[in-house]
Amino acid sequence: MNAPLNEQELDELQALLDAVPAPLEPLDVSMLDGFLCGLLLQPVRVPTSRWLPHITDADGRALPSRFDATRLHDLALRRHAELNDAISRRQWFDPWVFELEGEEDEPSEVDAVYPWVAGFATAMELFPELMRHDAQALTEPLALLYRHLSPDDLEDADELLEEIDSLEPPEDLAEAVEGLVRATLLLADVGRPLPAPTAKRAPPRRR
Repeated sequence: MNAPLNEQELDELQALLDAVPAPLEPLDVSMLDGFLCGLLLQPVRVPTSRWLPHITDADGRALPSRFDATRLHDLALRRHAELNDAISRRQWFDPWVFELEGEEDEPSEVDAVYPWVAGFATAMELFPELMRHDAQALTEPLALLYRHLSPDDLEDADELLEEIDSLEPPEDLAEAVEGLVRATLLLADVGRPLPAPTAKRAPPRRR
């Protein structure tokens, strides 16, 4: 398995995304991370050729031929592999969520998870196979994620909104991030259930 991206490579990935020319609208690294998690929860593997264009443009428009995306794609694929390994083994992972710098309107520190959740929601919109599963099984983990979105973004989702209203808001950013991971692994149980353990057969009895 490829090594996880280090801090320098993470900064490099963000710089490469920032260099994508207009009018294309690339994801940032936090949105990319949520997007990859959304991809990896799908019941059927999404081919790389289908999702890779969406990291350099939300609508999947093609990059200009002069733009060399080789390194950008390599870094994104390494993170994809790292997340896939964690999710398939139901292991904790560290989402790419970063504290917000001071702004005029003094946002809550919990708002730092919004780009990650927005990236996840983008994946669900583009690749909706998971959302066609049992709604009851999806409601609780989706509420843990989508409580960070505006209710206006959740149309025709009364049960989900009701579940969100029943949740206590996270006390701090650490708790909010923990909720992202918990929700991801719960959704993995729906979209990518682990194989049932095979029962050991008793040895044949001697006569």
